[in-house]
Amino acid sequence: MTQLLEQALTEVKKLPEPEQDAIAALILDELSDERRWPESFDRSQDQLTRLAAKVREDIRAGEVQANDDA
Repeated sequence: MTQLLEQALTEVKKLPEPEQDAIAALILDELSDERRWPESFDRSQDQLTRLAAKVREDIRAGEVQANDDA
């Protein structure tokens, strides 16, 4: 465990239980979200590949215009 995490947990231990639970729930939600990202990305690869192929096709067909605002 890192020193920063140990320091954070030491401070959390000083809080009332409801606040400790609220922080614990936030941490667990964040960890869950982090685990879902790779899974979501893996599941989207086919769709991303199709979209990229469509964009390349549109460029070749001259259906894409430059954005002069950039």
